[in-house]
Amino acid sequence: MSEIIATYLVHDAKHNPEKKAEEIALGLTVGSWTQLQKLEQEQLKKYKGRVISAEKLHIDEHTNETVAVLKIAYPSNNFSLDLPAILTTVFGKLSLDGKIKLLDLDFSEELKTAFPGPKFGINGLRDKLGVYDRPLLMSIFKGILGRDLPFLISQLREQALGGVDFVKDDEILFENPLTPFEQRITGGREVLQQVYEETGHRTLYAVNLTGRTSQLIDKAKKAKELGADLLLFNVFAYGLDVLQELREEENVDLPIMAHPAVSGALTSSDVYGISHSLLLGKLLRYAGADLSLFPSPYGSVALEKNAALSIAKALTDQSESMNKSFPVPSAGIHPGLVPLLLQDFGLDSVINAGGGVHGHPAGAKGGGLAFRQAIDLSQKGLPLRENSQQYPELAKAIELWGVTEVAKPS
Repeated sequence: MSEIIATYLVHDAKHNPEKKAEEIALGLTVGSWTQLQKLEQEQLKKYKGRVISAEKLHIDEHTNETVAVLKIAYPSNNFSLDLPAILTTVFGKLSLDGKIKLLDLDFSEELKTAFPGPKFGINGLRDKLGVYDRPLLMSIFKGILGRDLPFLISQLREQALGGVDFVKDDEILFENPLTPFEQRITGGREVLQQVYEETGHRTLYAVNLTGRTSQLIDKAKKAKELGADLLLFNVFAYGLDVLQELREEENVDLPIMAHPAVSGALTSSDVYGISHSLLLGKLLRYAGADLSLFPSPYGSVALEKNAALSIAKALTDQSESMNKSFPVPSAGIHPGLVPLLLQDFGLDSVINAGGGVHGHPAGAKGGGLAFRQAIDLSQKGLPLRENSQQYPELAKAIELWGVTEVAKPS
């Protein structure tokens, strides 16, 4: 029988995680068991939740609660094959039941076939850019609210001239009369083609797909018709199933960049909510995100390093049959962090910077060049500071933000 296995972290004041697990398994499925007659038990057996394990970790010295990890299996007979149904089954009312955090979901191979995964993924995006031998570089628009389309287009051009691979809209740039959605696409396409003809460098622009949910598919189709490169999508404001609908719509056929806005309300607590690796990693990948943005471990809006690495691992886990998604650690990134980014996230990642590009003394073009120079030196195993004098853009960036070198492997 096909099933999904949920892993939870619980803080149990009654110090009986085995009983807690059994209560969850029954409460989220058949409701009761021992009170049922044998005939009813036989009839309901295929719907009953099953406790796999209840492992005690330690006693929390501050709360005097037993901290434990529970694993519970839920039969696929209980839910339809969509993420809203699955999440409601394994964590719906349970999310209201005190200190409990959903750490992971293990889908059976049969269940996985219901989810498309990324249409393009890491390999498909590399094919679009023709870049296979380095991490990719992304930047964002800065100070665009209240500005007009020529301002946006000029910023886009400067970033592309700096050698950036992706430029994305700000997630708070919605439909407005100064920079209309369709004109952003056509204007962006025109200037990026000009830069390509001038330099031979290809930059892709991710336009923010926004509006009422009922309008998104048609708007995404229009974006495709107008020649959009990618869609940026605030998935957690809309829902994972909306992302999957966009991914599966044949006439959209565009890579999707998932923004983490709102996700902090679900992931930030150590004792409540959903783990970063599950929400920003596995579930985004299953639903079809080609790129997943998440806070880097280095900036002012920093994510704990192991949590950030766990997201990247879930997005690129090669044991999954579906395409891999690009991890995009974001926030607080400057060229001097490139050696650390390469060490932590590797070749198949996207380096994303806002202030680290636009705050460069030579503007966005200089910021992009500084990042590309840092990437080239880091991949050659050369320290940035002592080799930066031949690269004026990188030297200026290091002077402004410093550098974090990493030790060479012995």
